[in-house]
Amino acid sequence: MEKKISEMELEITALKIHTKAVHAGDRKKLGSHIPVTTPIYTASAYSYDSMEQLDRIFGQEEEGPCYARYDNPSAAALEEVVCALEGGHGALACGSGMAALHMAVMTALTDRRKSIVSANAIYGATTAMLMNVFEPSGVSVRFADVCDLDSLRAAVADAKPGCILTESISNPLLRVGDIGKIAEIAGAAGAALVVDNTFATPMILRPLELGAHISVHSLTKYLAGHGDVMGGVVVTDEQHYSTLRSLGRTIGPVLGPFECYLTMRGIKTFPLRMERQCANACRVASWLSAHPKVEKVHFTGDPAHPDAATIRRMFPQGMYGAVVSFEIRGAGREEIFRFMDALKLVVRATSLGDVHTMMLYPVMSSHREISPKQRERMGIRDSLVRLSVGIEAPEDVIADLEQALG
Repeated sequence: MEKKISEMELEITALKIHTKAVHAGDRKKLGSHIPVTTPIYTASAYSYDSMEQLDRIFGQEEEGPCYARYDNPSAAALEEVVCALEGGHGALACGSGMAALHMAVMTALTDRRKSIVSANAIYGATTAMLMNVFEPSGVSVRFADVCDLDSLRAAVADAKPGCILTESISNPLLRVGDIGKIAEIAGAAGAALVVDNTFATPMILRPLELGAHISVHSLTKYLAGHGDVMGGVVVTDEQHYSTLRSLGRTIGPVLGPFECYLTMRGIKTFPLRMERQCANACRVASWLSAHPKVEKVHFTGDPAHPDAATIRRMFPQGMYGAVVSFEIRGAGREEIFRFMDALKLVVRATSLGDVHTMMLYPVMSSHREISPKQRERMGIRDSLVRLSVGIEAPEDVIADLEQALG
């Protein structure tokens, strides 16, 4: 289905991201009135005045919902605002971040060679999806260091992928590849570049503006931001949008209207939250770096970060993301459990991007299904924890970490 750009959408593209987050997607006219926020549309099907019009709707010759698996006004509003934030052509809201990533890779591989080159330092569930879903389905999968462009070029030349998959900021070690240069490598190989932009968010970078074809978010994280939504979204360029929507209509990974509403509500304050979380993360990372019991801090704002030159070039000043991973000196599973059990303010839970500060233990959660040897190769050791910094007073977060470290 070709997406038609309305005059309102054209006006939205010229606005700053804070304004887009508040206004995009809302205030569609319903008869003689205009609701100030998008209602929750729970209908599973839609009727029209004539069969001729319903036929045009089904045939995608005229815009409008007909069946909730195909389209829903609440979802359409959410897709419009995320698309505006990312600078994309169209979007599809999905039931989870992993469902969205699955849809993105399937879209990328349609009419292309069934081969994937993926970043070698990524979320554990993404690795599992590649190895346990795509590879048994006949898709070849190869991993490469996307921060080493020569190594990536060699892997692409050998694998001839239809899709290159990476994260804007890797989970959990926070490595950052040059999206623009990776996009050039993908373009030269005829591959689609898919970027999981969950950690960076559109406040820090917008992959499609750097040459990527598809950007993916777990809506559960920063965009919804309040720990009450499970969802994901795929944003594409014009080339891939019709394929994405076609797959979405067939497979039906759709996000429910209540979750769409909650996510749009969260997005309205997302830029403010993200600015606060990034500032807090800088304070917390600086404090951790000076603590004698902390062996190493992984943070994109560190001037000594291995990808510092790329970060300076791509990230806005002072906006480094809100995740800080760190290693506790000499700690194993028992010591990490004791440290995390001692936390009083920081929430021990497997997520990130919420208004409250959260911590997880990657070897127990996000990378549990990865073998110990592979985790070691990835640099994910038993002493590593991942901290997602919230919007609290940073002094209170630091005080809780200090008392827990002892």
